[in-house]
Amino acid sequence: MTTIAPDARMAGVARTYPPRAAVVSWIFFDWAAQPYFTLITTFVFAPYFATAIAPNPAAGQSLWGFAMAAAGLAIALLSPVLGAIADASGRRKPWIAGFGTVLVLASCTLWIGKPGDHAVIPLVLTAVALASVGAEFATLFNNAMMPTLVPPARIGRLSGTGWATGYIGGIVSLIIVLGLLAANPETGRTLLGVTPLFGLDPLTRQGDRAAGPLTALWFIIFVTPMFLFTPDYPAKRPLGEALREGLSELKQSIKSLPRQKSLAAFLLANMIYTDGLVSLFAFGGIYAAGTFGWHTIQIGTFGIMLAIAGALGAWFGGKLDDRLGPKRVIAGSLLVLLLSVAAILLVDKDSVLFVKTAPPQAGAALFSSTAERAYLVLGCLIGAAGGPLQAASRTLLIHLAPKDRIAQYFGLFALTGKVTSFIGPLLIGLVTALTASQKAGMAVLVVFFVAGLGLLVRVRD
Repeated sequence: MTTIAPDARMAGVARTYPPRAAVVSWIFFDWAAQPYFTLITTFVFAPYFATAIAPNPAAGQSLWGFAMAAAGLAIALLSPVLGAIADASGRRKPWIAGFGTVLVLASCTLWIGKPGDHAVIPLVLTAVALASVGAEFATLFNNAMMPTLVPPARIGRLSGTGWATGYIGGIVSLIIVLGLLAANPETGRTLLGVTPLFGLDPLTRQGDRAAGPLTALWFIIFVTPMFLFTPDYPAKRPLGEALREGLSELKQSIKSLPRQKSLAAFLLANMIYTDGLVSLFAFGGIYAAGTFGWHTIQIGTFGIMLAIAGALGAWFGGKLDDRLGPKRVIAGSLLVLLLSVAAILLVDKDSVLFVKTAPPQAGAALFSSTAERAYLVLGCLIGAAGGPLQAASRTLLIHLAPKDRIAQYFGLFALTGKVTSFIGPLLIGLVTALTASQKAGMAVLVVFFVAGLGLLVRVRD
């Protein structure tokens, strides 16, 4: 496909974009990386850690929050620097390969997390933090490849399709874990009613622990097409020279931000609402486990439903992005998230919006209580809004950022998404620890979405 890129029209130069196979291979990066977020940080390993490895769910939520905060701080400090170096050196794939290796090795380490073994807690949390660093940095450099793949008018659709594909990958990986690997310790059967594959022991929760190695294998298999078929930026200069030039350009970019008011306002808004969204996804499964007593099968089934909603939301949001602009998509998504989180805080195991209901009964069908069903509906709304919010955010950055420093600004984008990302988990951890109430810990997220929405008003797309 050949078209005239906006930055090339003035010079009359035609911009040539790679074939469809290259674009599809790039999209599959989201499919490859998503199981880390779906299986480990949200629906399988995080709730398993809080309810089975940690002393109790509240302590587990608190410890998990501290680990995610440490990872977020490391990502925030290093993202702009690495992005600037990548822009100066030109290459993206070596960085993806390096941080992908960190993700793979750290994910495999999670297998050691046996139930009730408090001695492994420090190592498990360290592995989770390292895996988070690997996944986030690999994603940063993958995002920076977007402007070379399709014309600007199709960036929104590309971003939305990538997020939707990632959600579908998360669904498939979750079905594999719930249906074939993770069994109820009481029945010894998986969600599909079969015994776990490979002789995995339900009593030692080997099916839940297998989420780590599966994430690693999944990433290796499905990221390979991107390395084979998607063209990289050409190399510009050696690493040492790129380091000096990249840091110099980063310093100039940061100094120029006050003069780029829309870009600065967007980065600040992204910093706040991304912190709230990541914290919401990170603790949603843990919160459900503590509130309703859900185990892996219930949480995983909820995760499948939420991921389906997220895939549909991201795909439809990509179309709205190209038609209405990413700012409007972000604003609408934030409103849905804000209302949904506020409503979730009014759902307890025996009440919905202050109305008393029958609590969940032992041995009853999945999600048979009114409160559980209300939580499902609200969770699906969160999933449907979270997908387009993230997809439209990276599209808006591409609209606002200088084209010759796109990786650097994706680094700043990651910085603003992570520099305060320790605050959300830290506040949830601290408030939960001080009050011994998961609901009180989750309530702090409302502030993040309100503040992010207020700042977004100042952005001109």
